[in-house]
Amino acid sequence: MSGLRYREEVPSEPVTVIDIDPAEADRLVSAGALLLDVREDDEWAAGRAPAAVHLPMGQVVDRIGELPADRTIVCICRAGGRSGSVALHLGGTGYDVRNLAGGMQAWAAADLPVVDGSGAPGQVV
Repeated sequence: MSGLRYREEVPSEPVTVIDIDPAEADRLVSAGALLLDVREDDEWAAGRAPAAVHLPMGQVVDRIGELPADRTIVCICRAGGRSGSVALHLGGTGYDVRNLAGGMQAWAAADLPVVDGSGAPGQVV
């Protein structure tokens, strides 16, 4: 059975996730942070940040071992809600994590690049 186990996964201290803006996210990614896009496949296909790695929210618990423990992770989704939930979970399991407030919508509004699967200009859906 996969999923969270209360005593193993939930920290005894409250977890605080830092929300950051697109400029800070871009700076962190340029400095080596992992940009983790937790949106669904169709959202990812339509448009994403070029440096992003895709791991849909529903797969994070089962695939958490694929994430680097030695790098900051910046979580991103469409508007910031799903990525905030993922960031809370990752923070609770010991990851150094940030949430991009406003998600891909804020990223695109900040004139940061959005590409589709072929590298052509993409769109946020």
